[in-house]
This record gives sequence, C-alpha cells and structure tokens, in this order.
Amino acid sequence: MTFSSYGFLLAFLPVVVVVYWLVPRGRARLVFLFLASCVFYGYWSWRFVPLLLVATLVAWVAGRLLVVSSTRRRRRAILCAAVFVNVSLLAYFKYRGFFLDSIDGALRLARANDSLPVLDVILPIGISFYTFTAISYAVDIYRGAIAPAKSIFHYYAWVTMFPYITAGPIIRYDHVGHQLEAADRQRFSWTLIGTGLFFLILGLAKKVLFADVMAPYVNELFAQPDDLALLTGWGAALGYTLQLYFDFSGYSDMAVGVAFMLGVRFPQNFNSPYKAVNVSEFWRRWHMTLSGWLRDYLYIPLGGSRGRQLLTVRNLFITFLLGGLWHGPAWTFVIWGLLWAAYLSVHSTLRARGWTPGSAWLNRLVTFACAVVAWVFFRAASVGDALGVLRAMLGLNGVVGGRLTLAPVFVALVVGGLVWVNAAPNTWQLKPTSSIRCAVLLGVLLGASILALGKPSAFLYFQF
Repeated sequence: MTFSSYGFLLAFLPVVVVVYWLVPRGRARLVFLFLASCVFYGYWSWRFVPLLLVATLVAWVAGRLLVVSSTRRRRRAILCAAVFVNVSLLAYFKYRGFFLDSIDGALRLARANDSLPVLDVILPIGISFYTFTAISYAVDIYRGAIAPAKSIFHYYAWVTMFPYITAGPIIRYDHVGHQLEAADRQRFSWTLIGTGLFFLILGLAKKVLFADVMAPYVNELFAQPDDLALLTGWGAALGYTLQLYFDFSGYSDMAVGVAFMLGVRFPQNFNSPYKAVNVSEFWRRWHMTLSGWLRDYLYIPLGGSRGRQLLTVRNLFITFLLGGLWHGPAWTFVIWGLLWAAYLSVHSTLRARGWTPGSAWLNRLVTFACAVVAWVFFRAASVGDALGVLRAMLGLNGVVGGRLTLAPVFVALVVGGLVWVNAAPNTWQLKPTSSIRCAVLLGVLLGASILALGKPSAFLYFQF
C-alpha cells in the first residue's frame, strides 16, 4: 500500500483518522495506532512484520537496561549489543548478496574457477529506516539525551508509525515522543486536519502530477545510455534530478500531512535544497533527517571537523561512504557517496584556508551541477551506464543525434521544474488558510491528482 493509491487515500487513511480520534484518549489510542501501522506495513508482506517488531524490540530492551545499569562498561556493552543486532540484520538482508557478488567478481578477475552460490534474499521494505530509528533510540538513552519511552505501547506507537515506516523521514524519539506521551490529553482539532490535508494534497500533487509523469521519459533515457547525445544526456540527468526531488519531497510532505491528522508534528525534511549556495548547505537542506542522523551518530563521533583538516576529510569519506551504502547495495551508490565526500572535502578545505565565496548565483549553479552529476550514479543501473550518461553530457557522443529525442512534454516539465525548485517557496514556507481561494486550489489539485492516479507507483525511496 502506498500513499498515492486509492486504497490508502479513500479507505485506509480516512478510517484510521476517524477511529483514532474516536478511540478513548490514552493507551488505547496508541495501541490502535500501532495495530494500524502493522496492517499498513503488513499489506506489503506480513512475513516481515515479526522482523520489524523483533528488530526494534532490541532497542527498547536495551533502553530499559541502560537506565538500570550503573557501570560504564556494562552500559557500553548493552549499547554495542543493540547496535550490533540491528546492523547485523540490515547487513544480512540488504548487503549479503552485494558482498558475495563482489567477492565472486574478484574471483573471476583472478581467473579462479570457484564461484560463490547465488543468494536471493528479499529486502524487507523500510528496513534501512527502522534500523536507523531503533539505533538512535538506544544511543540517545546511552548519552542521556532522552528518557526511555513511558511504556512499550508508547515505544511501538512511535517506532512503527505508518506515516514514515516504509520510506522515512527518519524520526527520532525526541522528535515525537513527548507528543505521544501527551496523547491522553490531546483533543480533536479541525486545524490539525486542515493542516494535514494541506501537506497531504501538495505532496500528492508533487508525486502524481510531476514525478510520475516524468518517470517514463527518464526511464527510457537511462535505459539506453549509449544512444544519448549532449542534449538527451542532460535531459536524462536533469529529468531524474527533478523526478527524485518531487517524488521524495512529495512523500515527505504526505508523511507530515498524515501525521498532522493524527495530532503529531514531524520535523521538516526538505528545505529547497537546490537553492543551496554550497555543497555543505545542500546537505543541510536535502533529506534533513538522514543528514542529521549521519552527522550526530557517525560524523561527530568520528571526530567531525575537530582537529587537523586531514582528519576532517577522513571523517567525511567514512560518513558518506556508509551513507552511500545505506541507500543501496551497489557500486553506483558507493561512488555516489564518495563523490559527495570529495565535494564536501574540497569545500571544507577551501573554507579552512579562508576562501571567500563569490557570486551567490554562480555558487548555486556550481552546487546544482555537482548534485546533478552525483544523481547520475544514484539513478544508473550500473557504473558503466552512469559513465555512458556522463560521456553524453560532456558532448563526447555529439550534441544531437542518436535514436533518442526529448519529447516536448518532457522538456516543458524539466523547464517548469527548474523554475519551481529555484523560485518557489517550499511547503513549510506556505501558510494554509481557511480562505475560499485556498480551498478551491487544494480541491483542484486533489481532484487532478486522484484522476491521474491510475496504477499506483511506488515512491523511489521505497527501494532503500
């Protein structure tokens, strides 16, 4: 079940919202939210609901033990055990095949006769998100940053919450824990429903009216990288750059909207990232909950930017190498992460040497170009395909020609998308009102989106 499906929009969500507010305030409301989330997650595959519950239960148990443990050595052992279990589950389901394939490829290069068995391991949806969420809970309790959840009902209502369980954003307990603990005092409000619908409809429109319309054109271009020329190569890269933005920011807006309708406020996950004037600012604006997680639980513990510049560069490469692998078990994601590490290392080094930025518009253009090049590896099916697209973007296959052309509709969407991401405010800057004009606009967007749904299209971040 996806947010952009008839079943979710016309059946599941209305029923859950109505019953949630009708349920007596207190623990029963949290239990209902937990059960609804299990139904939502289990709609994809019930086989992995026990995995979700067991994997996240480890962090809850660790949190209880950390509170009653007095010695530093024992507390550290408990934390390490909780992190190890979650990382091991993630490694098995997401990376086992990747590492075995890589070893098998190395054996073939060495002309060895042995080959490793092929393993088909189904990837549980959302495992990257809920393992990171569970790890943050245990680490925050260890650090003394949060108190444990008041009960296992509060914990599971948070960790399995269906607005973000399948594709993020990464919501830490300190983001919403106090809100869930106050659920017994929370009253229904039309303001919450109105704000939730505002985010939900705008996010749905981004997904259905833009990202999904772009998808077939982008898929066709990336499927034939050797047939691309300069214009079609840039069309492919820019098309995916915009498709990914509207797809994932649309999902994040919808998640925020659904949470609002349940009386929960999520943190912002996108802040007009293509308006960034440098690569560091880009990561303060793009997928903010993930970049914040990588910063707080990986980059800073490694030493961050403290100490010599060489150590800062090392920490950036380790963080973004793992950040790239988090997105997927493929060498394209490894290269994507290393590219961003290189970008950030150059920027950090220049800033440490007193470099002063020039024109803001030139800096935005350079930052955007860096992102576009990196997204090519993020999207391509293989490293070879990515290099083929980049060759075309450099004009090595000619300016025009080949069997592929850019459809006028696609060109219009790319131009309109570029104007939108550079000039329009982000959703959080817009203020929903009760005016007739706002209601009519939202009604038109909702109607157009519902009519355009057709076959449900999974959000791009579902694969991560």
